[in-house]
Amino acid sequence: MIKKILIANRGEIAVRIIRACREMGIETVAVYSEADKEALHTKLADEAVCIGPAPSKDSYLSMDRIISATIITGADAIHPGFGFLSENSKFAKLCEDCGITFIGPDSDVISRLGNKQEARNTMTAAGVPVIPGSTEAIYDVETGAKTAAEIGYPVIVKAALGGGGKGMRVADTPEEFENAFQTAQKETEMAFGDNTMYIEHFVENPRHIEFQILADKYGNVIHLGERDCSIQRNHQKMIEESPSIALNSKLREKMGYAAVTAAKAAGYENAGTIEFLLEKNGNFYFMEMNTRIQVEHPVTEWVTGIDLVKEQIRIASGEKLSYKQEDVHLSGHAIECRINAENPEKGFRPSPGTITDMYLPGGKGIRIDSAIYSGYTIPPYYDSMVAKLVVWAKNRKEAIRKMQSALGEIIIEGIDTNVDYQYEILHHPDYLKGNIDIGFIENMQVKAQ
Repeated sequence: MIKKILIANRGEIAVRIIRACREMGIETVAVYSEADKEALHTKLADEAVCIGPAPSKDSYLSMDRIISATIITGADAIHPGFGFLSENSKFAKLCEDCGITFIGPDSDVISRLGNKQEARNTMTAAGVPVIPGSTEAIYDVETGAKTAAEIGYPVIVKAALGGGGKGMRVADTPEEFENAFQTAQKETEMAFGDNTMYIEHFVENPRHIEFQILADKYGNVIHLGERDCSIQRNHQKMIEESPSIALNSKLREKMGYAAVTAAKAAGYENAGTIEFLLEKNGNFYFMEMNTRIQVEHPVTEWVTGIDLVKEQIRIASGEKLSYKQEDVHLSGHAIECRINAENPEKGFRPSPGTITDMYLPGGKGIRIDSAIYSGYTIPPYYDSMVAKLVVWAKNRKEAIRKMQSALGEIIIEGIDTNVDYQYEILHHPDYLKGNIDIGFIENMQVKAQ
């Protein structure tokens, strides 16, 4: 069994992992940048080590410093959380070479699935539905235009090694393709230091449905149902819920089978997420696999009763899965709202600063995952998410009402947040009816104008 875990992350996910470790009797080591000296995760961990200046590249993305902190503190494992180095195959390989347990899949799997083109080819070979697209890496606009014509418009140009919505552009016609390709490729080079692109057919107005999977070292793979992540802005998720109102039991079984097949085809191990695009006619397509814990994992924990972080640690320790597929049952309905320090009225401009006063709601069926506190100064260097508000109720209608009430109670003063914006979404007629897709936010803003 793992005895001491270094958490190579910050904020609410670091706190979340620390709490799971406490309950399992595992010691924890927090790492922090100079900007995070007073961060909550440094106060809750058994040990805390400063790993450098505020910029991520000099601290949370510094592999050498994180490995050094692990060795110095005697930690035998690293949990990467999400973001930063969580899907970096080079970092996972470095852990393997140093005899440190990386709580996630091995480096080869991360590398294969991190390349969207290779991941697509793997899924196609396994019989998992994949959006029609290029089968080879594309580096120039001429080759791209030829491929786009073969696939059929509209198409979307994507970074092969990217994520987080960066390096993506849609072209509806051949005339739009050149500008879309060059813009996406330039953004890809700036964000990821790579110019490898791929092209696929653009599925219009789909839902974003993802399936949580767990896989151990012994070939056992299960799924824990789906999350509907269709409420998003610029490809960044904002509200997630489980289960999805768009799935019946037959479609859930079909998509769940595809998710398990995908994980097995990749030789996957630990917690992961298979992401699909779902059309209104029930057709679905593999989009990508995230090789880490997800921001939205609490909604799955609510409806299944399974602690995903604890399962990650047990799997990394060499244990068999604690559950079989027949043990997994979805109960009730859960919704998560990401609370960000940003100003929606000013183009969602980030709003770092000191929290002068705050009140977070509580009560039955309400969960807050956060690392903020009154007097805490949110630094300007990292992601703007400051809390996740998660609710559970016996059905979607009651869960929505509970979330509406909880959002109405939140007080976070000293900074701007998107709480009022989330409140508006939770009262929107189309959201209430479940008429949502990945263009919901954009359409809502257009109607408001």
